Amino acid sequence: MEVALVCVGDELLAGDTVNTNAAWLGERLTERGVDVDRMTVVPDRVAEIARTVNEDRARHDAVVVTGGLGPTHDDRTMAGVAAAVGRSLAASDEVFERLTTEGGYANGDLADGTTHIPEGARPLHNPEGVAPGCVVENVYVLPGVPAEMEAMFETVAGEFEGERRHVGSVAVDEPESALVDRLATLQERFDVTVGSYPGEAVRVKLESADEAELEAALEWLRANVEEA
Repeated sequence: MEVALVCVGDELLAGDTVNTNAAWLGERLTERGVDVDRMTVVPDRVAEIARTVNEDRARHDAVVVTGGLGPTHDDRTMAGVAAAVGRSLAASDEVFERLTTEGGYANGDLADGTTHIPEGARPLHNPEGVAPGCVVENVYVLPGVPAEMEAMFETVAGEFEGERRHVGSVAVDEPESALVDRLATLQERFDVTVGSYPGEAVRVKLESADEAELEAALEWLRANVEEA
């Protein structure tokens, strides 16, 4: 399963807010064996949201969109997603009932637009807040507030499945450039994916669908580098 992530928010582009949602979703989806093929950050503009979502939904099994939900002036995500799938926004009776019964809100408590989602979309309840999410075609729309996004994702996590992969890493006390030939040999000998990440030490990360293959590759790697 291949998934694209779309994070919406002018504050992300300006650096006012750190995009922790992308990192959390990437890690959570990868744990489930899903290939996260693309992550994009877009501004709070309907046309840009629609264009990006439309491109991604045509090329991926699913698109996860976070941020920009709610009835305030800069919450444009639902309108952008609706435009991407060629639907209108409409008040959802199911969302209204959920908020007024389980949420305890009175009709007058809800700002205009709170219950609007694309027509025909499946609403997603917000366990930690008010703004609903939704699923429309292969697009999943989640809030931007991290606690709300994480809680809502867990309600649909079972819909994201792929081949689970085993992961291991080795910290190496050598320059990354000095490892090029040995990492190439590693990939030739073993059915693993190799990534290297510089820092105080170089972290070499290996992934494989075969646990025994991963362990053999890790053993070879440790025998052929200077561990940190």
